[in-house]
Amino acid sequence: METIKRAIEEKVKQKLDTGKVILITGARRVGKTVLIKKITDELNIPSLIFNGEDLTTHELLSRRTIQNYKNLIGTKKLLVIDEAQKVPDIGNILKIIVDEMDGLKILISGSSAFDIFNKMGEPLTGRKITFNLFPFSEGELGNYESSTETFDNLKVRLVYGNYPEVYKLKNLDEKADYLKELINSYLLKDILVLEDIKNSSKLFSLLKLVAFQVGNEVSNHELGQQLGISKNTVEKYLDLLSKVFILHKVQGFSRNLRKEVVKSSKWYFYDNGIRNAIIANFSSLENRNDIGILWENYIISERIKMQNYSRMIVNNYFWRTYDKQEIDWIEERGGKLFAFEFKWNEKKIKPPVAWRNTYRNSEFKVVHRNNYQEWLKLKS
Repeated sequence: METIKRAIEEKVKQKLDTGKVILITGARRVGKTVLIKKITDELNIPSLIFNGEDLTTHELLSRRTIQNYKNLIGTKKLLVIDEAQKVPDIGNILKIIVDEMDGLKILISGSSAFDIFNKMGEPLTGRKITFNLFPFSEGELGNYESSTETFDNLKVRLVYGNYPEVYKLKNLDEKADYLKELINSYLLKDILVLEDIKNSSKLFSLLKLVAFQVGNEVSNHELGQQLGISKNTVEKYLDLLSKVFILHKVQGFSRNLRKEVVKSSKWYFYDNGIRNAIIANFSSLENRNDIGILWENYIISERIKMQNYSRMIVNNYFWRTYDKQEIDWIEERGGKLFAFEFKWNEKKIKPPVAWRNTYRNSEFKVVHRNNYQEWLKLKS
């Protein structure tokens, strides 16, 4: 099968010449290692490649002296460290290398934002450029499919998501098995190791509760009551789940605090397949009662990919008033507001009266399965 060209590939190559550390972040199994190998192969320059999970790598990099690193790197022109956050004191190590070795290209990856930015943050301030990598996007896959094929594949993607390995597997049972293994062997395991969390059942139960509340406002206090844990523990777990790229949070939008809800938040999954694996439901769309939830989660995750890959400067929100007028998705960019409703079936809908009266210069659009491909086109 042909390797899918990733949206950030060319931009990563360009930034390698800036003299900064280029960091690719993303969940396990989204294709970071494959992308790095493809870039190094295409650059075809002398390279030194380390695996951050290998103890030999730790040992080689542990002596923090300029001479040690010059001896290691020698005449190589590219330094690659996969899963760099696993290397002790990696931030200071990279600071020495980037400051002392002119002309060296440095490319690293990491699968935990918590580890990455804690361990690399301050030493690499002003010395790194970060790219986020997600499961395959509609834009990436669209380069290898016709519009008709993309539309026909949509029903499968709403259920099984877009992880690269899932995309390659043709058998639906194999897709489901892979996703279940992915959760147990990689995604949740990373969190448990990261924070030394002993009660993995609570973490999984929290994910399950959130999975059933996609698109609805979530109360950390209520989640804590249902799970028998404190509100603070719920907040901690949700924060960790966002930092290993499983969940992302959306806040309420308001410029009129008396009428609009701002204190609560909504949580979405970065991938529909992960969400459905959590609730153990891979039924086809025809046999489901949560098509609206699947569509909203999918279209938002795809929009976030597009925003990231095009380096769009934007703030994302939902909007609701206390008398329950609401809009699914608000974007604040370029000094203007853009409002979107998500509907699986095509419908003509007007924005709520309170929105029209308060934000007269905003734009409003309904995104449905017949027009979504245009909405997700990568902006250059």
